[in-house]
Amino acid sequence: MSFWSKLFKREKQDTSTGGKLTWVGYDMHNHILPGIDDGSKSIEDSLKLVRGLQELGINKCVATPHVMHGVHNNTPKTIREAYLKLKAALEAQNIKFDLHYSAEYMVDDHLDILVQNDDLCPLPNRHMLIEMSYLAESKALFQIIKDVQEKGYQPILAHPERYNYYHQNFKVYKEIKDAGCMLQLNLLSISRYYGEHVKSAALTLVKSGMYDLVGTDMHHEKHLNALKQVTAKYDILGLLKDNPIKNATIFDDSQKLAI
Repeated sequence: MSFWSKLFKREKQDTSTGGKLTWVGYDMHNHILPGIDDGSKSIEDSLKLVRGLQELGINKCVATPHVMHGVHNNTPKTIREAYLKLKAALEAQNIKFDLHYSAEYMVDDHLDILVQNDDLCPLPNRHMLIEMSYLAESKALFQIIKDVQEKGYQPILAHPERYNYYHQNFKVYKEIKDAGCMLQLNLLSISRYYGEHVKSAALTLVKSGMYDLVGTDMHHEKHLNALKQVTAKYDILGLLKDNPIKNATIFDDSQKLAI
């Protein structure tokens, strides 16, 4: 079966979304913690999103609220407080869900200070999720990758397919990988959710086997509904067969997860 046929393969027997993302293991990029960034606005919203992840087959996640200086001034303390609120609500509702917390760090002028002071809230096993503005490339990206590594963390660049300024310069993705940074695909990017150009970039990276991780980047119910549609329409696991997706392995060490 060709690459394109795998992409557009429809499930002939089962068009439900139930369990379609079980293979993911940990969703390592989402915004389901309540009232802390532009994601979930309340405990009630968060619980809906958790139930939606479970319906898709995901029962483990690391929540990654934004840390963006002047916009979302989160710290390890504020993130933990939001995590504890949601964890208590899950327990009160008797929802069995393996919830942990980290952050998604914007590459901005303030990030260098956080890295140098080691004032970070990393992903399990010393991984660190970073992102850039969608409007303009950060000239500090490669320096941040180097600084993060020198502190003993493994950098992961969130949704590289969404940085439009790289779409005409595909060699930069290889340069980022060669610098030792992992790449994480937003699952909605293989559809037209973020636009045709993002879809095209994502599929080119998929075909080149460039992705190391996947994430939902789920902020709200609209994202959840779109994820259900995408999982019903596409054979995502088959599409990614040439990509070394590591969600189910590199985060699966309960002794090293944040608690």
